[in-house]
Amino acid sequence: MKFRFCGDLDCPDWVLAEINVLSKLTSVKMRLLCSQVIQNILGSEIDYEKVQKITADAKFDIGDIKASIVALTFIITSAAKHDLDSDTLSNEMQQLGLPKEHCVPLCKLYGDNLIKCQEQLKKQTLRLSRLDSVQWRVDYVISSSSLKNVNEPSVQICLKTQGEDNSATPKSTVFTLSAEKFRVFLNELKHADSVMDNLKEM
Repeated sequence: MKFRFCGDLDCPDWVLAEINVLSKLTSVKMRLLCSQVIQNILGSEIDYEKVQKITADAKFDIGDIKASIVALTFIITSAAKHDLDSDTLSNEMQQLGLPKEHCVPLCKLYGDNLIKCQEQLKKQTLRLSRLDSVQWRVDYVISSSSLKNVNEPSVQICLKTQGEDNSATPKSTVFTLSAEKFRVFLNELKHADSVMDNLKEM
């Protein structure tokens, strides 16, 4: 079965196992544990002493505590990444065996903090520098100090990239390619361009 909170993929087996462990908590303790996890996603440290007290009645050992935190973090962040609403998340959690009374506090806290979680996840997302400009020139090497006859063209490329801070000075990266390597490079760029065009059409 496919689940939207997993990006329309199967739910990982380890998450299923932890859902069974989380079911041992009371709904009140589930809410307290979820609150700790969401605060951690938003940048705060988890208070493990508090978590141990929360899970003491369910007799969680340290392994259960850590695994439960990881599972809840996966569920919440994955649902946020796929922009899932709290009702759908609740339905999917119940399909996976989490009791309804546990789904209510989980999904309530998730819904209340969804936008904050998404903003925090965006900050943690890998960002590539923006390409500012490309300069290139072709040199035809007739000979060198090491070889008498070369007779081979080479392409020198200078890429100027801009970081997230547009006020920063663009960074220049210069490299030289042989004619053969340049053909491979150009082919890869054309392939990447084609892939991007296809994604835009989807």
